[in-house]
Amino acid sequence: MVRDVSVPLGEDVQLVRFLYCDFSGVTRGKAVHAKHLARKLREGVGLTRAQMAMNLLDELCPVDGMEPVGEIRLIPDLATLRTLPWDRRSASVYCDQVGQDGEDWGACPRGFLRHAAEKLAAVGIEVQASFENEFYLAREAEGRYAPFDHAPVYSAIGLDLSADVMHDIVEALEEQGLDVAQSINEYGAGQHEISIAPATPLAAGDRQMRLRDTVRGVALRHGLLASFAAKPFPAEVGSGAHIHFSLWRGGKNLMYDPANPGRLSETGLHFVGGILSHLRALTALTCPNYNSYRRLQPHAWASAYVSWGYDNRETAVRVASPFRGSEEETFNAELKTSDPSANPYLALGGLLLAGLDGLERGVEPGAPCLHDPALLESADREALGILPLPPSMREALQELEADRVLMDGMGDFLSRAYLTVRRSEEQAFSAQDTDFEISRHFYRF
Repeated sequence: MVRDVSVPLGEDVQLVRFLYCDFSGVTRGKAVHAKHLARKLREGVGLTRAQMAMNLLDELCPVDGMEPVGEIRLIPDLATLRTLPWDRRSASVYCDQVGQDGEDWGACPRGFLRHAAEKLAAVGIEVQASFENEFYLAREAEGRYAPFDHAPVYSAIGLDLSADVMHDIVEALEEQGLDVAQSINEYGAGQHEISIAPATPLAAGDRQMRLRDTVRGVALRHGLLASFAAKPFPAEVGSGAHIHFSLWRGGKNLMYDPANPGRLSETGLHFVGGILSHLRALTALTCPNYNSYRRLQPHAWASAYVSWGYDNRETAVRVASPFRGSEEETFNAELKTSDPSANPYLALGGLLLAGLDGLERGVEPGAPCLHDPALLESADREALGILPLPPSMREALQELEADRVLMDGMGDFLSRAYLTVRRSEEQAFSAQDTDFEISRHFYRF
């Protein structure tokens, strides 16, 4: 996996961060001095096998094959190398994890997403995806967090109050090649949303990593903390990272059929059906943290049910209405039961495997839900096949372990390690109070 090393960096760059995302959703890595960059781009950076067995609390979990014995290598993808606009003495690059033989060692989240995308490519389907992020800006004082502002949602004053920091964030994202579509002040006090253009699956995962890193880095320069936790303020609304996706072949959007009701094609219906059939298990990858389950509540625009609908923001999967004049180009669906604390490679890879299973089995999603599922009578929900999502991290992990499509897609090593790390977190957080939970989730993602 030797890569071209003739990549220009800013003249002031001193350190280059070799980054990856662990099972807990935390961005981790090592920084290499720029004078050694050419060599390290070729040979990679050493990392103990045990590092991927660290949980959110930096506790080493017992995973066979991830003891503090032996090393893997962080091999950078030069397509992701960027100078950091908020710290021009630093650059970063996102990495694959490989064994010393140069092959995927079986527990690389980025490799998992690549393999999932390749399975769809093998049946002639190209995926376009993006993460639509909500996050909070806050100040910290004496170990407590307070929202940056309390502006009304979608308000002009909210845009003015946050103008300095948000303009800097958008500028930094654009400088790194991310096409920002929207910047919005959201419902929560100090909450904001940024939407970026879609990309191929691996690029979408990398962009999600870069967006989180950039928002946090720029916010710090303004004396603020940015939180991508699902529910960093228990009394405020939660933050999602809705995964938008569409399927393509030869320049044609396979999900779009103007002759069908709602314009969703048979291919799109089966892909959505696959997602819904695995959603109770998939939630352990897309809403994976202990804090995530504070957000998955009725009437919270996050969905508490396995459900779908057209422009229904209370269903787990929303088929979005396209824009006039670019209907095929903009037609897509979004998974709303996804939050920004997730490892984006695992979340998107799991979604692709679930959707592909729906295509292969011709899974029908049932009739679309026309109302808030929580307002329906239980008999009506049952008639529509609407089931509750797991109410806790523990139950979501049980569902994941029982799901053969996702477990087999992850492979034995990755799935064992993921379940072990996540279960250690569930045990730790369930034994503590809310303050402990918030303080350990607030700024780690």
